[in-house]
Amino acid sequence: MSLSAREIEAEAARFVVRIEQEGRTPALEAEIEAWIGTDTRRRGALLQAEAAWLMLGDAGDVRAVGVPPLARRQLPRRALLAGVAGALAASFAGAMFLFLGGDDYETAVGEIRRVPLADGSIASINSDTRLAISFEKTARTADLTRGETWFQVAKDSRRPFTVEAGRVRVRAVGTAFSVRRREGGADVMVTEGVVETWVEGAEGHRVRLAAGERAFVSDDAAIRKEPPSAGEIDRALAWRSGRIDLSGESLDVAVAEFNRYNARKLVVTHRALGREPLYGMFRTDDPEAFAASVEASTDALVVERTPDRIVIGPRP
Repeated sequence: MSLSAREIEAEAARFVVRIEQEGRTPALEAEIEAWIGTDTRRRGALLQAEAAWLMLGDAGDVRAVGVPPLARRQLPRRALLAGVAGALAASFAGAMFLFLGGDDYETAVGEIRRVPLADGSIASINSDTRLAISFEKTARTADLTRGETWFQVAKDSRRPFTVEAGRVRVRAVGTAFSVRRREGGADVMVTEGVVETWVEGAEGHRVRLAAGERAFVSDDAAIRKEPPSAGEIDRALAWRSGRIDLSGESLDVAVAEFNRYNARKLVVTHRALGREPLYGMFRTDDPEAFAASVEASTDALVVERTPDRIVIGPRP
């Protein structure tokens, strides 16, 4: 028998409290995914519950890599559930202050934030990113002026969610995708559902991307779509957990990625060395460990270490 919206909200609130108490264990994640899979309304309810939970007690604006988890609230389980349920009830009842207005976010080099948005969506904001959110009665807009953000969008067919990255536009109703602003365009990667992308001034040339697909959308309206590869997208988005996942990328590419997250820069002195392929999972905030791994797996050698940089050159 199908549950009512109120019953689904209550179940979502219970899962949020369990996440707070138990952490996102594989067993709990599997239970949540099984629960979501039986009713299309449940994913949106869980997103709303997470957003409401994070907003309680001024808890919800920062989840940064390297920052200790928020202190657990010293409240009885019944009070926790009541607080989440109350916040959910207010939002579902149509409290428009949760759905109008917006927020600006800016991350420093090395900072990664996970923030709930007022509509129940979630934004994971990468290093050195600037993002402005605007919610209106008929539209939701995210202006990405630099950097990268992964969005998990709460479904609302009456108010499409559009990301603006320079001239590039990406629109969804309820799905999950990332946008990375680059020189001359933007990378778009879809992890769930379908998005539509185009360039301002070339609205007639639109491309749909489904889960596992990615494309580079140029400011001149050229769209270079790549073959579907869910594994590649997962690796490219490993930054959400503070990791860089390499699977044959060159040393030059890996160094460029590390330098996105660290004030202490990696430098490669020889072009041939920069073409060396690398494999492995590394922390975004540990260039020293990465350099040690490069020394162990290639013909490279760290030839200089200063507070500002780590220089990698060929072995003599």
